[in-house]
Amino acid sequence: MILGIRRWPILPTLLVVVSAAIMVMLGFWQLDRLAQKEALLADYARAQTMSSDAPWPGDDAAAITAVLYRHARLDCLSTTGEWQSIAGRNADDRTGYVHLIECAIGDGRTAWVQAGWSPGPTPPRWTGGEVGGYIAHYPAGGGAKLVADTPLGGLDANAVPDPSELPNNHLAYAGQWFFFALIALVIYVLALRRKQSDAAG
Repeated sequence: MILGIRRWPILPTLLVVVSAAIMVMLGFWQLDRLAQKEALLADYARAQTMSSDAPWPGDDAAAITAVLYRHARLDCLSTTGEWQSIAGRNADDRTGYVHLIECAIGDGRTAWVQAGWSPGPTPPRWTGGEVGGYIAHYPAGGGAKLVADTPLGGLDANAVPDPSELPNNHLAYAGQWFFFALIALVIYVLALRRKQSDAAG
């Protein structure tokens, strides 16, 4: 039997209802984020099919987002530092190491180039030249890197950056918020009924 309205304590009930309402709002916010993420992933997938090369975005976050997964070309005039060898996969989905180097590209600008893949961490001997590839995220290097579509310095081919690998967990998060709201209400009602039953006994 549902509790009579006069037997509901006002302040605790209000706190639980407000909390549940906030959780529901967060759930709908995640659903809105889901739609935005799906639209963004569709844009990235189209970007990979564009025939024209994108200009190098530098380190501006908005400019990087606008050209992610597009093809671009750079002239690496010289390498400006040491190789970075990090865990990665090749075009055949084998695990190993991808090798990155920062290049001077003129006008005082630099760009990170992912030259290719190898099974071990030993970097290649490559000192620059023209590079074509796909623009991908590289936060450690300022935001972007060029993943060479033709391997450099005797390395094996990189895996092509795939936008579908970006996390898209918004639907699961929405479900969690809705579930939390429901559980909070159910637990509160059960606890209140138990308390009032004990008081009546």
